[in-house]
Amino acid sequence: MAMKKTDLEKNKALKLTHSMKQAHSERFGKGAAEAPVSRKEQRKLDQAKGLVPFACKLDSELVEALKARAAAHPEGMNGLVDELLRRGLATGDQAQSE
Repeated sequence: MAMKKTDLEKNKALKLTHSMKQAHSERFGKGAAEAPVSRKEQRKLDQAKGLVPFACKLDSELVEALKARAAAHPEGMNGLVDELLRRGLATGDQAQSE
């Protein structure tokens, strides 16, 4: 069955918007620095470092506080959570030994 002219134009527009979303911008040198790593490659790099994905549910106020601190942390959210957990576990171990 043949498509209507309007349906063809809608499909063209959808293809165009999709390709625009997928294209990486070279604007302001963002794309020139380094090609983005695919998710699969990133997973392999993380595994080589011994990193394991870990998900949990947190209170929304706590998440907002973490986001605010992570913005200023040099390693971002992952580094901040790592630091806070290590510090918390270390103080918890000290409290248990007393």
